Amino acid sequence: MAKEDFTFEISLSVLNHLGRNLYRSFVTVLGEAISNSWDADAKNVWIYIDKEKNRFVIKDDGIGMTSDDFQNKFLKIGYSKRKGGKTKSEKGRPFIGRKGIGKLALLSCADEITVISKIKKQNYIGGVIDNTALDQAITKDLTPQQYPLGKWNGNDFRKYSKGHQQGTIIRFDGIKGGVKNSLVLLRKFIALYFRFSLLDKSFNIYVDGEKITYKDISDLADKTEFLWKINNLDDPYIHKELKNVKKSTKLNRDRNIKGFIASVSKPKDLNIFNIDERVSVDLFVNGRLRDKNILRHIPTARIVEDYLYGQIHFNKLDDKKLDRFTSSREGVIADDIVYQEFLKIIKDKILTIVIEDWDKWRVEGREDGDPENARITKKERKSRELFNVVSEEYIPHKGSPNKKKIDNWIDELLNDAQFNFSSYAECFISENLIRNYIRDKNIGLSPEASKKIDEMKKAERESKEKGNISIDIRRKHTELSYLDMGPLANLVDKARDPNKQAALSRDAKEYKPIRDALAHTALLTDVAKSKLTSVYENIKGRIKTLLAAP
Repeated sequence: MAKEDFTFEISLSVLNHLGRNLYRSFVTVLGEAISNSWDADAKNVWIYIDKEKNRFVIKDDGIGMTSDDFQNKFLKIGYSKRKGGKTKSEKGRPFIGRKGIGKLALLSCADEITVISKIKKQNYIGGVIDNTALDQAITKDLTPQQYPLGKWNGNDFRKYSKGHQQGTIIRFDGIKGGVKNSLVLLRKFIALYFRFSLLDKSFNIYVDGEKITYKDISDLADKTEFLWKINNLDDPYIHKELKNVKKSTKLNRDRNIKGFIASVSKPKDLNIFNIDERVSVDLFVNGRLRDKNILRHIPTARIVEDYLYGQIHFNKLDDKKLDRFTSSREGVIADDIVYQEFLKIIKDKILTIVIEDWDKWRVEGREDGDPENARITKKERKSRELFNVVSEEYIPHKGSPNKKKIDNWIDELLNDAQFNFSSYAECFISENLIRNYIRDKNIGLSPEASKKIDEMKKAERESKEKGNISIDIRRKHTELSYLDMGPLANLVDKARDPNKQAALSRDAKEYKPIRDALAHTALLTDVAKSKLTSVYENIKGRIKTLLAAP
């Protein structure tokens, strides 16, 4: 009995299971096309957008395809350029593509996709993929052999094929979801996420004839305050657009990691696309975006994360044998050991320094920093924040001849303000608490207190008359409002022998001269600051004891 030969037969429905609708956005589909051009050793990629016809065309001058290449490589789902251990193109470019299934998104993002290609001195070959017809073929459970591509019309491509010596042209008609992004936003997406177009001078991308450059994201650079450069990355965005940041430093860490982390003035500055998506700290492997917002894997719960963006390049993840990327090609397998080690380095050796620097630099620049950072006390931090808000009203506009001088004056006041603002708050709270305590305990006024009140009332009347003021100044018309710490302390905790007995009144005597200087906005000496702080600690302790007593 003769033996029969059996072969595998694949249904077209496998395309859907593999991920025909794998990619989430027009931009990521565009990225797949650009990546193919890179792998094909193209020098130039031209993108043409027609929003009215809901169409776009992408053209390159790569090596192009023969009929055999088109059938057995491009249209062969799962064909990998890395077959046989090959990892680079003929020109030495590291391959971006890996599994050969990314083209599923490329070939299914529109109603109709036409692909034509040619090698040097040969004619174009190609075909049309009608996704409506393909959907029907999948429903009928046809095999690939039962679904031939449609014929393409050369007249439709005359505009793009003129002068085209070699390479591939793909036209997408009826983009699913439409081309929603403006050309300006599209240029930003490409400049930000397809970094090999800027990092390699031999590769250029054009949108409607205009080359993509780092200047397409200059508005992000203008809003950038601080920069942390990680090892040496030859990136024109860093060297040209970020050269005037307020502060920058270099972090020499694991030599396999390169890139930068930067911070903007306000969290809203990261929304450069005017959509829900914000710029983040992203992972690139061989120039291609592989994982957006890697900080989500190593959250610190610190406010600084809302201000950060950057690009980390870690080519070690592109292993010859092991594929570490998810099926969607938009992430890295979470539990991969090398990836976890990479994230640990980012968190422990880079992010910790960024967090500390950011707070220090923000505070030095008279901006709010990280309230969770214990580098300075909460009182000092809040004092600085209040000073920043108030002083901002006095800073001349940009371009004013006096701006630099006034900025220097305000900087000189900052450290004193940090102390004086919090000290005044302590004075305000402690004296008003004592007044409330006296009312609550029905403590009567002493002759000395009454005399002081009369003196203060008289001085106030005279001042109001001189100033032609008839309005009420004090919200509470009580006698106690005219007394400061000294007489108030004498009413609640007066020492019988000031030389021997500790009491609130004794502390108040030491407190008064410095307190008065403080209330008159004087700048205190370091010795006076130290004295005021120590005396107030005694006052605070005694007031807390008084208030806690039944």
